[in-house]
Amino acid sequence: MLFIAPEQELSGVGIKVDSVARTISFHEDYIRGHELQEQLKKYHFFNYSVNEALHLSPKEEKQMAALFDAIEGEYHNNLDAFTKELILSQLSTLLMYTNRYYHRQFLMRKDADTSVYDRFSAVLDERMQSIIEESTSIPEVEELAQSMNMTSRYLSDALKAETGRTTKDWIHKALIDRSKDLLLSTKDSVATIAYALGFEYPQYFSRLFKNKVGLTPSEYRSENIRH
Repeated sequence: MLFIAPEQELSGVGIKVDSVARTISFHEDYIRGHELQEQLKKYHFFNYSVNEALHLSPKEEKQMAALFDAIEGEYHNNLDAFTKELILSQLSTLLMYTNRYYHRQFLMRKDADTSVYDRFSAVLDERMQSIIEESTSIPEVEELAQSMNMTSRYLSDALKAETGRTTKDWIHKALIDRSKDLLLSTKDSVATIAYALGFEYPQYFSRLFKNKVGLTPSEYRSENIRH
């Protein structure tokens, strides 16, 4: 299954499909003011790429087909005061099942030989090393995702399902771990360490450190050197 958000384009030029495809398309105004409008913001799969499509099991495919049939049947039924609410209710259910099935897909890939986290960890380690050696900037979620041929949304969702942490969480952890090493192994100032880790402003580094560790960088250094 593929999902396309507003303003996105999908081209089928040069693609041959051997089976029948079904599509549900709706205008933004159709869900405006309905609770589904807010629910859609939680579903990141509208920003996944084609190669991150949802792969359904036969049982899941049957469930989705039933929901497609229900929506199509209501759409072609005689219009009354209940039509729109019934269609949106079925659409909401379909999207909730999609969210469930994507979660299952993430967990299945976790058990594969090359999990998303294993690949991501290697990419992040290499990127963190380049910060120190080449004075590059802090790793960005989009940058890491692109290096893995994934969208940033898909990468974060896959990591969240597999490890309980998002891409940004892991980036922050890597930065904090490296900063702890530098705080205890060098006499560099907090500002120097912040710049070495790619932070443009030392104050941002100090806020992040305090938020994650519960101590300022200086307090962490003092407590651990003393002990």
